[in-house]
Amino acid sequence: MPRYRKDPERIKALSPEEFRVTQCNGTEPPGTGRYLHNKAPGLYVDIVSGEPLFVSSDKYDSGCGWPSFARPVAPAHVVERQDFSHGMIRTEVRSRDGDSHLGHVFADGPPDRGGLRYCINAASLRFIPRDEMEAEGYGEFLDQVEDVR
Repeated sequence: MPRYRKDPERIKALSPEEFRVTQCNGTEPPGTGRYLHNKAPGLYVDIVSGEPLFVSSDKYDSGCGWPSFARPVAPAHVVERQDFSHGMIRTEVRSRDGDSHLGHVFADGPPDRGGLRYCINAASLRFIPRDEMEAEGYGEFLDQVEDVR
């Protein structure tokens, strides 16, 4: 089992926007994330730790302006916390080992897929195409990767 961690070298290599989102609990402007319209099959991992987070087959177009997923691929790598910022009560989503701010989860997702919407900042993610997953050490998730519905 790989060990994921908050990697100081990866943090230094983050763009200003990636740093603001993952390390300062920021939110990228809606409609601007590089993976919003990505329909390629593959795996989304934490940009800081490499933890596996979401697969393309669980990604859907929610119309909210951020990449949306029905569920995490490895729930143990996703931590949920109460977020009382901005005058709202929400559930924040963070990576367990990287402690990166990813986004929020809402109970307005597709009912036939569990009813949740993981609304995730693309700036917190790195996408690994299906054809590269084995070489990058994520082969155990290949059976869960299908084309985007």
